[in-house]
Amino acid sequence: ASKRQSGLGKSTLMNTLFKSKVSRKSVMGTPEERIPKTIEIKSISHDIEEKGVRMKLTVIDTPGFGDQINNENCWQPIMKFINDQYEQYLQEEINIDRKKRIPDSRVHCCIYFIPPTGHCLRPLDVEFMRRLSKVVNIVPVIAKADTLTLEERDFFKKKIREELRAYSIDVYPQKEFDEDAEDRLINEKIREMIPFAVVGSDQEYQVNGRRLLGRKTKWGTIEVENITHCEFAYLRDLLIRTHMQNIKDIASSIHYEMYRVRRLNENNMQANGLADHHPASPEI
Repeated sequence: ASKRQSGLGKSTLMNTLFKSKVSRKSVMGTPEERIPKTIEIKSISHDIEEKGVRMKLTVIDTPGFGDQINNENCWQPIMKFINDQYEQYLQEEINIDRKKRIPDSRVHCCIYFIPPTGHCLRPLDVEFMRRLSKVVNIVPVIAKADTLTLEERDFFKKKIREELRAYSIDVYPQKEFDEDAEDRLINEKIREMIPFAVVGSDQEYQVNGRRLLGRKTKWGTIEVENITHCEFAYLRDLLIRTHMQNIKDIASSIHYEMYRVRRLNENNMQANGLADHHPASPEI
C-alpha cells in the first residue's frame, strides 16, 4: 500500500517498482470537485516474475490527502481498510468449513511517502506513521528526492531517523524481530538507510548506448536504478527480493495475530455479556 499527499509520484513509483501501470488518473474537474469527497482506495493486482518465481502482487494506491484543508483523522480510512482486510481473513479462518487456502488480501507493507521538505517531519506524518506502525509494516520513503541536494538529503534522512526514534515509531525492519546476529547485521544496514530517498520514473532514455529508466532534467538524466543517484534499487530489493517473505511473516505472525487476539477476546466478552457489540476499532 502506498500513502501520501498527491503530487509526490506514488503511482509513478509503483509503476517503476513493479514494471506495470498503476493508473488511477481521474478526469480533472473544477478545483472544488477535485478535492476527493471520500477517500477512494484503489486495488490493482499484478503478476510479477522475480528470479524465475511468479508472484501475484496487489498494490493498493491511496489518493493524497495531506494536501486537504482539514486533515483531522484522515488516517481513519486507511486504518479501516487495513483492519477490514484482517477481519475478512479472520472470518474465513474461523469458518467451520474453511477453505484449504484462505484468500489473503491482508496488507503486508505500507510504503509511506514523506514530502521532500528537507526540514523535519510534519505533525501529520508523525501522527499517521505512529498509528499505522501499530497495525502494519511501514517503509518510509522520501519522495521526489531529486529536489534535494545530496547534503540536504543526508541531513533530512538523519533528522527523520531521529524523529522516528523520539516518537517511538517502529518502522520495518523492526529491531525486536531480528532473528539472529546475521539478521541484525543485515537489518542494521537497512535501518541506517531509512527513509529511502527515491525518484520514480516510467520513462526510458538512452544513456551511453544503454536504455535506462530515468528522469531528464536540464542538468542531465537522473538514473532511477543507479544507487549513486537515488535509493530506488535498495527499496526494490528490500520489497521484492531480499525481505519479501520476512515482511509477509511479520504481517501475519505479529500484526494480524494482534488483531486476531483482540477480536477473539472481544467475542468472548460479548459471549459472556460483558461488552456492547462493536468490531475491533481502527482507532489505536
